[in-house]
Amino acid sequence: MSDKMNLKIVIIDYGMGNLFSVKQACIHAGLDALITSDKKELLSADAAILPGVGAFGDAMDNLHKLDMVLPIKDFVASGRQFYGICLGMQLLMDESEEFGSYKGLGLVNGCVVKFPNKDKNGRKIKVPQVGWNSIKRPLDNSSDPWNDTALENINNNELMYFVHSYYALPSEQGVVLSKTVYEGMEYCSSIKYGKNIFASQFHPEKSAGIGLNIYKNWKHIIEENKETAKHGNRN
Repeated sequence: MSDKMNLKIVIIDYGMGNLFSVKQACIHAGLDALITSDKKELLSADAAILPGVGAFGDAMDNLHKLDMVLPIKDFVASGRQFYGICLGMQLLMDESEEFGSYKGLGLVNGCVVKFPNKDKNGRKIKVPQVGWNSIKRPLDNSSDPWNDTALENINNNELMYFVHSYYALPSEQGVVLSKTVYEGMEYCSSIKYGKNIFASQFHPEKSAGIGLNIYKNWKHIIEENKETAKHGNRN
């Protein structure tokens, strides 16, 4: 596979993302990414990133105002690679309880809930979680669920950077790619849904060299996806 494969990567701009950091991480990984809120640019891309920080309801309002909801769903349905980061991961779910009840993109079955105020022993929990925490494989068995994913060759219990008060609660445990423990509570910190959705609650672009490796892994997946699609079109 050529290292010079021409890839078009779109970072979706809906006014609530740390776009520059994500773009810089893409550049380090060898991906030339375009920041845009143009649905035509999205639909012509090889892969897309939905970053995000802030409130779930505001984010969905902005996506609707920009007429990006249906294009995002169409893009994912096409089978091209899609990566949701932090709030972008949460937006993939059916709904969120953040400041009320809001419908999400509904691409992954599940909901978004807040960390509890207290742990099981009644001790107050510090919310939001801000800082470094480890990610671990969901099952302790001989096979590695991170093979052939953006987490390939990432060590179990590797540290990643988190900033959040809410987290995604997928309905299907099979989509959980990694888990993290915060204040004694275990939750889903990344998912892989189908063949083309990857999402993380943590910010790999803020997670030093290990985080940049995730972008590099994702690049390889995009290249393989495009190569497979190209050969498929020839048949």
